[in-house]
This record gives sequence, structure tokens and C-alpha cells, in this order.
Amino acid sequence: MSRRSRLTWRISQAALLLMIVALIAGFYLYWRAPATLSQLLGALAAEPTAVSTPVPPTPPPPIRRATASPAAAPTAAPAATPGRSEALRSQTGSWYQLFFSNPRFPDKPEYHRAGIDERLVALLNSARKTVDMAIYDFDLENVASALAAAAKRGVRVRMVTDTDTLTSTNPAVQRALAIVKDAGIPIVDDQRPAIMHDKFVVVDGVTIWTGSWNFTDGDTYRLNNNAIKIVSVDLAANYTREFELMFVQRLFGPAKPASLNDPVITIGGARVENYFAPEGRAAQRIVDRLQLAKQSIHFLAFSFTSDTIGRTVRQMAKAGVQVSGVFETTGSETLFSEYGKFLKVKLDVLQDGNPYPMHHKVFIIDGQTVIFGSYNFTVNADGENDENLLIVDDPKLAQAFEGEFQRVRALALAPPR
Repeated sequence: MSRRSRLTWRISQAALLLMIVALIAGFYLYWRAPATLSQLLGALAAEPTAVSTPVPPTPPPPIRRATASPAAAPTAAPAATPGRSEALRSQTGSWYQLFFSNPRFPDKPEYHRAGIDERLVALLNSARKTVDMAIYDFDLENVASALAAAAKRGVRVRMVTDTDTLTSTNPAVQRALAIVKDAGIPIVDDQRPAIMHDKFVVVDGVTIWTGSWNFTDGDTYRLNNNAIKIVSVDLAANYTREFELMFVQRLFGPAKPASLNDPVITIGGARVENYFAPEGRAAQRIVDRLQLAKQSIHFLAFSFTSDTIGRTVRQMAKAGVQVSGVFETTGSETLFSEYGKFLKVKLDVLQDGNPYPMHHKVFIIDGQTVIFGSYNFTVNADGENDENLLIVDDPKLAQAFEGEFQRVRALALAPPR
């Protein structure tokens, strides 16, 4: 064999070896990644990695912004603020307490105090009988310590989390989980590629805590998030049944049976619909409510890749409903995002101005109805992940979310430099 032939043979063998390695890696990612191909290409159906130790902010990617026509721009709503601190905005209604994170730029360690986490700690400290917590991302030691203290005083504490959290090598996550484990609190993880994405707590079978907020330092002080505390035995019963499917029966995602919950509850005069994914057909529930819009649809979307929901928004805009929304910048320009499709039909949509992720998953309809929870507007959220969703008809609550929408939109129009 000539030198050239040997060289050609070696190159061919090397190329074949690289192809085999690539195929093996591809299959590994397919089976291990918590997503479909769309996520692997950046559709962001899963959560961002929690940031626990303050570091200088990473500059955001270049932003191409849609220019909103004056006629399409929504009317600014008054900020719904009673109860504001440096790191927190809150509002108390007749049947709820609502909280919004308040990121500051640039982020500094001294800003990391008096956030949403302290309100959750206060709730945990009030527990007398039971605490059931289902949390996707977790690194807050004060929350972990509150769980441990509850267990020490005789409260039954149980926890469900995602496998990636339970096996995380992040030192902050490990420290928080060590506090929980050392207190003898049992933890169940989902043990599957898709994600257990809930962020809810049930206290004493009476009080519910839920929203977009993960129990991490980053979610508390850097990301735009919401959380709500509701006192309702009926709603608590729904969440407890969902929790026990995961904790007791070890059923996650599509393995869970069709929901046995009562989806419609009246709390303090407000109509509250409560759904869990994937068993509750949440995407269809959102579509059904969007189709009732008469005047406006406003939204904040960390990840919006569901064409079922996106198509409905476009149809309602075509029918004359005023649509305005803000997308988390990262992932919004991928092939799978609805952002480009909305721009194509000239909807008033923007990319967010927070250098860190804008983590809300919210629709506000006609200033009267608000849709929110852990549920991203994605195919994975509807068919694979464990999620929860509230659809609430309450003008005061809707206006509180409208105030947050206007703040996020204003930042998108004039991001910090």
C-alpha cells in the first residue's frame, strides 16, 4: 500500500470513527435530555440553571426589537403595589397575597435580602401539621432550614423534586438539600428525562403557595417571577391529590391518570380554574379562555413554542383583539418560538430588557382574567412535564398582573445599559 493510500485509509477510518461517536452522543442526548429536539436547539422549554452565588451579570445577546405602533400599544395600568420592598412587590387581596420579584441592575450581593423567599419562610414557620412541597429548582438555605425546623417541631414534611436537582453538583443546591436530608425529611424525585417542573407548597391542608418562582437565589433576586399564597381548603385538596400522585404513587408526567380534581372553585367570590399537566389538557384550557377575549390579550412568556396557543393568539388579533406581549430574549429567535410568527403578522411583541431571564408565564385577558403558574407555553409543558396552572377571573388580581406586565414592557422598551 502506498503512503498516499495509507493516508487516505487512515483519514477514512478517522471519519468513520467520528461519525460513530457523533451517533452515540446523539442517541445519548436524545434519551437523557429533558426535552425534545426543539429544546436541544434552544427553545427553552425547561428552566434556566439556578444562579446561587452572585456573579457579575453576563451581557445579554444582541436584541432585535419589534417597534410597537402607537395605536397598538396598551394603556399603562397603575402599579398594584401596596407592600413594596427593594427586592419585592406585593399586593394583598381579599383571598390572596401576591408577590413579584423586583430585579435590580447590576445585581449586587447586598440586594439579596427581603425577597419572596422570606414570605415563604414565614408561611413554613406557621405550619402546625403538614407541609408538602413540589419544587423544580432549590438552593435556598433559609427555606431548607424552615423545613427542617418544621420537621423538628413535629410537622410532617414531604418533598418532591426533579432528579436533576436531587443529583445536582451545584454546591448551593447540595447545601440546601443536605439541610433537608439531615432533618430526616423524605424526598422523592421523578427519575425520568422530562422534568418535574412544579413550584408549589401545601401547608396544613389549607394554604397553597404556587407561581413561576423557583426556590433559588437567582429566581428571587435576578429573574422576573411571581408567586401567590391562597387560603382555600378546596384548592389545597386539589394540590394535595396531585402531590400524592407523585410522592406516594411515584407517578409523573404522562403516567399520571386523568385528573380527579374539581377544576372550578369559587374563592372569595372569584372563579378559579385549577389544572395540572399533562393530565389536565392545560393548553386546551388556555385556548378556550383566549378565544373568549373581547378587547385585549397581554402576555409575559419565558418560553412560548406552542403553536396551538400561538395560533389562537394570532386568530384573536386578526379578529380585532389588541395583543401585546413580552418574550424572554434567549430562545425567542429560534425556529420554534412564536416570537417570529407574531412579528410576521405585526403584533406588538418585544424581547425583554432584563439582563437575566424574564421567567413569567402569564396571560391577562380583557383586564379581568389572569392565567399563570409553572406552565410554560410549550409542547413539553403540556405533554411531558409536571406542571400546574391557575385561571382566575378577578379584576383586582388581573390588574396586579397588568401592573407587572407594564413594568416588564417598559424595561423591554428601555433596557438597562
